[in-house]
Amino acid sequence: MKFEEKPPFDPTIFLSKVDGGRTKANYQEHEIIYAQGDPADSVFYIQEGKVKSTVLSTQGKEAVIALQGTGDFFGEGCLTGQSLRLSTAIAMTKCVLVRITKTDITRVIHEEPAFAELFIAHLLARNVRVEEDLVDQLFNSSEKRLARILLLLAKFGQGEQAQPVIANISQETLAEMIGTTRSRVSFFMNKFRKLGLINYNGQIEVHPSLLNLVLDEKQEIRPSTK
Repeated sequence: MKFEEKPPFDPTIFLSKVDGGRTKANYQEHEIIYAQGDPADSVFYIQEGKVKSTVLSTQGKEAVIALQGTGDFFGEGCLTGQSLRLSTAIAMTKCVLVRITKTDITRVIHEEPAFAELFIAHLLARNVRVEEDLVDQLFNSSEKRLARILLLLAKFGQGEQAQPVIANISQETLAEMIGTTRSRVSFFMNKFRKLGLINYNGQIEVHPSLLNLVLDEKQEIRPSTK
């Protein structure tokens, strides 16, 4: 007997059918989705666009701690007992977001095994990413950290089709993410371009050769002597 292969689970289709506390909204570039200190009462799913999460210290220092893109969830801290948002979520591009209340997504997780499996996989992947980011900050140079961020934004090596063209991300944002200055980011970006690792004309086009350099721990990113 030949069994039919199950189609892949499509969260967009699924979420469009969820009843209850679910709303869909459009956000413009730079628009705040929620602010640090706001009540944590919902989870968001990105149907289109990119979102960044930032934190502000008591000394007024701001840092970018995460970037999310199409197909990602964010704001799930409310499911772990978090009563207030620990970060600010800002639309980096025009976004289409689905907001699901804490009560409703908790119910869906219990009632829909397919969604629960997807959501747990997302949380595990996010945990792995946090660990990798910590290792990256502790052991890699700012140059390699920038290369890794560009690859992550282009989705190289993440089990899906790469999106080599990156738009609407400033050098200031990149600098905040890797813990360096804008001038250093500008220097590295020009260096990568001269090496043929990226094209950079407002938009950033990442080449697969950048991935090879990051994966090879013994290889330094340096100009050719030829």
